[in-house]
Amino acid sequence: MIHTIAPQADPYFIDSPQRIRDIQVAMGEQGIDVYLGSRLRTLSWTVDAFCPWRSYVVIPPDGLPTAMTFVIDAARVADESWLDEDHVIGYGPMGGQDQITLLTDLIAPHLKGGRGVVGIETGMGTYLPEGHLTLFEYQCLTAALPGAEFRNAHDLVDRLALVADPGTINRFREASRIVDVGHQAVYDTIRGGGYAGLTETEVAGLAAYAMRAAGSEWEWSFTGGNEIASGYRAGLSAGACTPASRRALRPSEPLMVDLHAMFKLGLGDHAHNYLLGPATERQQWHAQNFLDLVDLCLKTYRAGISPSDLADEMLDFCEARGFSDYMVPGFEHGIGLMGDEWRIGLNEGPFPYWTNPEHQYQANELVICAMQYACPEEDIGFRYENPILILGSGCEPLSKFPLTIEVIE
Repeated sequence: MIHTIAPQADPYFIDSPQRIRDIQVAMGEQGIDVYLGSRLRTLSWTVDAFCPWRSYVVIPPDGLPTAMTFVIDAARVADESWLDEDHVIGYGPMGGQDQITLLTDLIAPHLKGGRGVVGIETGMGTYLPEGHLTLFEYQCLTAALPGAEFRNAHDLVDRLALVADPGTINRFREASRIVDVGHQAVYDTIRGGGYAGLTETEVAGLAAYAMRAAGSEWEWSFTGGNEIASGYRAGLSAGACTPASRRALRPSEPLMVDLHAMFKLGLGDHAHNYLLGPATERQQWHAQNFLDLVDLCLKTYRAGISPSDLADEMLDFCEARGFSDYMVPGFEHGIGLMGDEWRIGLNEGPFPYWTNPEHQYQANELVICAMQYACPEEDIGFRYENPILILGSGCEPLSKFPLTIEVIE
């Protein structure tokens, strides 16, 4: 039985069988006989289930793919995926059940006379659990399938996943709604001096509870779940990664709250900022700089603009206002279903496996508008992150939490 829901019955529906057919068409065009997906982003996009263990998906030239994950989690993946139990298998340290043996058994039938092209996913990335095929896996598979040509073909899936379908967009909208619930819980707790005695980890925890109650499945970020930074930690130079610490919140300091929620593999990611009062005139100057820049950036996104075009406009604004020294010169990062993070677009830029700065956004691409303002010598800084949907003219910020920097007295 295939676990599918009629599109008209579920706003979060994804036509996974059509995704596989699209991959198979692209495989035929590129002369690939069988595709071995190993990246987390590929597993999410094809299997539509959370695969936290080392996992693979083998896509034949026609028919259903087979997903393979660690045996202790195979039953859950089969239960949550659209694939039936015959097409989700578990591997383990047993005779004939190890990864290489099972992968060989799945790939070999599609290589006529033992020869043909196997599409694989290799490369490098900034994202720790990316899932590129390892050297050991490659060596074992080439030894087991000596007549096969192994060809890097990750761009096949990346290209198909670039523009989001309605079900994916709606999942992101719901994940962003959940993040807003977390932010409201934080605000309701810290206002009126309620932050006294709280630590960064406690702020992260109370947000996590509120988001879980609202339906979040995971605080998905591998950079520490919900990232909270107060005082000098908010102003770390190039410090756009701040797992919550046990530092206590203190008056006259900034507070940055960066929350993460997951809904059906769609990801919510929004950072909101506060000044724990009393706030000085200089602190408010920094805050207004940042707010004005974020507002301009959101108004500038649109189909046809590139990351470098956007950066040029934003940095010109920073120069004119006299705070360019405090800005990290980047204003977005990529996003997709769970496991698809950081790189924007395809691998076509001057640095292999990094974003092409000349990538031109298309309507219905998803991206995180992300910027970091840091003035370490004054122990102040701010962060903004928000998934946005690129439109023909403009963008739709998916988190609706107000763009402000409240002074909490």
